[in-house]
Amino acid sequence: VQLQASGGGLVQAGDSLRVSCAGSGDVSRYAAKGWFRQAPGKDREFVAAINYSGRSTEYAGSVKGRFTISRDNAQNTVTLQMNSLKPEDTAVYYCAVGAGRGPFVESSLYEYWGQGTLVTVSS
Repeated sequence: VQLQASGGGLVQAGDSLRVSCAGSGDVSRYAAKGWFRQAPGKDREFVAAINYSGRSTEYAGSVKGRFTISRDNAQNTVTLQMNSLKPEDTAVYYCAVGAGRGPFVESSLYEYWGQGTLVTVSS
C-alpha cells in the first residue's frame, strides 16, 4: 500500500487549507483512515479519523469544529479540510490506513503511513 499526501503549504492564520491523501490498492480502499501531525520538536499526535464507510469520525479536541475529515472510496482518497487555521496547527501532516473498520485514535492501530505534507500557518 502506498499513500501519497498532497495539499500542504504556507497560509496565514484564519485561512483554510485542504490536504488530501491518495491510496493505492484495494487494501486501503475500505479500511479506516486517519490524519496525524507532528510539529517541530514535538511527538506525533492524532488529528482526525474516519471509519471505512465514512459515517463515523473522531477528532482531536484541538481541531474539533475547525477540521473535517472525509473520504471517497471510489477514488481511494481521504481529505482533511482545515478551516480557521492557527499558528499552532503548523506541522507535517501524515495520512494513515488502519487495520480494520475504525475510526481509530491510536496510532498503533494504523498499518500504513504516507510521507507527510507540511502545513505552515503564519501569524
